[in-house]
Amino acid sequence: MSELVIQLTRVGFLALLWLFVLAALRVVRSDLRSASGLKMPVPGSNKSSNKGSDKKAKASGKQSRPKSKSPRQLVVTEGALAGTRITLEGRPIMIGRADDSTLVLDDDYASTRHARLSQRGQDWHVEDLGSTNGTYLDRAKVSGPTKVPIGASIRIGKTVIELRS
Repeated sequence: MSELVIQLTRVGFLALLWLFVLAALRVVRSDLRSASGLKMPVPGSNKSSNKGSDKKAKASGKQSRPKSKSPRQLVVTEGALAGTRITLEGRPIMIGRADDSTLVLDDDYASTRHARLSQRGQDWHVEDLGSTNGTYLDRAKVSGPTKVPIGASIRIGKTVIELRS
């Protein structure tokens, strides 16, 4: 082989190696960004407007009750973890393949940090965290924080979960 062919092969291999390293860094950066748990403001949730009505309710001795039952459990209905139950305590529930997730999925179609369930007032909302294959609420793809009614199915890969009271 000529010296020129050998040098071109070395340079080509080095370029491919750098492309691989850059792609790996991009994946790590996106995982770190989704793991940071950036809080997004919820439209229409102005805490200052509720202060006056809370004071009036306390003064009259009447407490407002939620209109519907709030969910108490997260139940896996389909997938490898079928039958798993998680008690809802108001803390956000992280769902994905990461070991530190609340619900760790062993699913090829789930991302490391796939979705988050969080409580806002009396309602629970599901939010996709930039997963590759998406999160679905009753066959509709979740594009932002979406309210989850009791009994609605949330599909993440081959796993289906529901909120139950």
